[in-house]
Amino acid sequence: MASILNSILEWLRSLFFKTEMELTLVGLQNSGKTTLVNVIASGQFMEDTIPTVGFNMRKVTKGNVTMKLWDIGGQPRFRSMWERYCRGVNAIVFVVDAADHSKLEAAYTELKILLEKPQLANIPMLVLGNKNDLDDALSVKQLIEVLHLQSITNREVSCYSISAKNQVNIDVTLQWLIKKGKGQK
Repeated sequence: MASILNSILEWLRSLFFKTEMELTLVGLQNSGKTTLVNVIASGQFMEDTIPTVGFNMRKVTKGNVTMKLWDIGGQPRFRSMWERYCRGVNAIVFVVDAADHSKLEAAYTELKILLEKPQLANIPMLVLGNKNDLDDALSVKQLIEVLHLQSITNREVSCYSISAKNQVNIDVTLQWLIKKGKGQK
């Protein structure tokens, strides 16, 4: 009975109240962060995405949830900014090019450096293995292994395999993010 009442209350809240959340997308250059933001915002893939220099911010509304998306450049000179833009957000989204095996070690190193920052403790982390439309893309299980995600214990971590280009698992990604915005587990 209590769960039915909670469901009804949640539905009523959703009719009248908007949820606002802030997310930061980080990852090495060419992992697909900007493409993902564009797909979330417009629902369409654009072939010629320009690499992010510094950062971009975009507000996107999905239903009664407004997301402020910080898309931070992944080139080495911008990585020191990641921590600043990750403080106080509802979730950190770490995007990995799952098909570029030559960058996986660097991705792990940068992820580890980021997660060691005390100011970012307890912020949920969503790791997205992008470009699963390519033949040699790692699976979720392989990504978890390569990035040592199972060893992260000071925060909630989820990992999905996506294709921003083909819009594979974008809906699952959005559902996870919206739950974090509403403070749900």
